Amino acid sequence: MIYPLYLRLQKNMKVNKSTILLVFTLTLLSSCGKFYKLEKSTNWEELYEAANDYYNKGEFSRAIILYDKVLPVIRGSEKAELADFNYAYSHFRTKRYIEAAGYFNTFYQTYNRSPLAEEALFMNAYSLYLDSPDYNLDQKSSRDAVNAIQLFINRFPQSDSYERAMTMIEDLQKRFEEKAYQESMLYLRLTEGLYPGDFYRACIINFQNFAKEFPDSKYNEELAYKLVEVSLSYGQRSVFDKKEDRLNDVFKFADQFKRRYPESKYLGAIQPIVNKAEKELTAHLKLKKEYEEALAKAKLEEQDKTAPSAEVNEKKK
Repeated sequence: MIYPLYLRLQKNMKVNKSTILLVFTLTLLSSCGKFYKLEKSTNWEELYEAANDYYNKGEFSRAIILYDKVLPVIRGSEKAELADFNYAYSHFRTKRYIEAAGYFNTFYQTYNRSPLAEEALFMNAYSLYLDSPDYNLDQKSSRDAVNAIQLFINRFPQSDSYERAMTMIEDLQKRFEEKAYQESMLYLRLTEGLYPGDFYRACIINFQNFAKEFPDSKYNEELAYKLVEVSLSYGQRSVFDKKEDRLNDVFKFADQFKRRYPESKYLGAIQPIVNKAEKELTAHLKLKKEYEEALAKAKLEEQDKTAPSAEVNEKKK
């Protein structure tokens, strides 16, 4: 007796599922039909109300389509302000952050006395922030976001969103810092290539610029050590007339490192680098002295050769 009961229950479940599917399909078709009629409508009041209704229901893509139709008609009217604000938010809710940022900015520029102006300016910055890429990609949009956030902070320093805006800037600054660090490391890796001299010079410049731009970075100690290390390699590979100055840079950078990081884990590795630089410089100065002495001797010999000819010419006069 249990088995037939199971069959009846299963049959009823199938009927219920079919009924639910049918109702859902009819509702969907009805909804689509209604929206299709609205798309063809020229009644701007109907379009305006429908656009707001779709927005309030969270159907933002449909709201955008209807706002696109009605906004040019109601531009300049009292209804335009709310429609423009909802239009910008509809793009934000559908994750079209660049478009949303532009529409929020336009709203702020158009309605800067509106009670919604503060939120619009913040959402402009926030949209750009959400669109900003990871540190390993181009950071132009991230810098645009920082500028927008800074503008918001300057305009609304007492805003409830002030702390949130500052957190966004700190996050973006960390991305800039990480990207700058990775670029410095890239130049360091490139010193193993065909033209190491160019990249040693680029390393030194990048390491120094990094410390200026991010004075509180956790990477500064490591890069300050790398600066000493790279300056030795650069000095060793330098042409004769620049070698002395570049080797002296090793001592300068090493002294700076010791003063800034007296407890550093890299201190033990600094002194061997300095010792190598001293040995290299001593050999270079010896060679330079020998060269200068040989050059001076060659000049004297040249003068001795020309002296008799000069005396003969003087006697002829």
